[in-house]
Amino acid sequence: MPSKKAATAMPRWTKAPASLVETFSTALEALPQATPRKMFGYPAAFVNGNMFAGLFQKTMVLRLAPEDRAACLTIDGAKPFEPMPGRVMKEYVVVPESMLGSPGDLARWMAKAFEFAESLAPKAGEGKGRKR
Repeated sequence: MPSKKAATAMPRWTKAPASLVETFSTALEALPQATPRKMFGYPAAFVNGNMFAGLFQKTMVLRLAPEDRAACLTIDGAKPFEPMPGRVMKEYVVVPESMLGSPGDLARWMAKAFEFAESLAPKAGEGKGRKR
């Protein structure tokens, strides 16, 4: 019988593909106000300390306002972000492949995610010399 520790071990995460990292970096160029940094070892983008976009394994995720999230989830291939089974991050949507292949669409949705995160209360400590 497996031990409880083995049964609850964290899954191994894979690195994001270089092409996805490049797509993410290129999309961020349109948002010079964004602060890029790593989250759990993956590229991510923040505004006022709030994450609005990032990579996780082979996917890109966007943090969207409720109405934008609902609209995005109607796009074929989009789905709620669930980094671990049963752990849905309700504000985040997995970007569908079709959007990743369309720089204009991706830029529009990335801007929506930026605007949503910018509307949130700033995280404590942002802008006060915090190391990045």
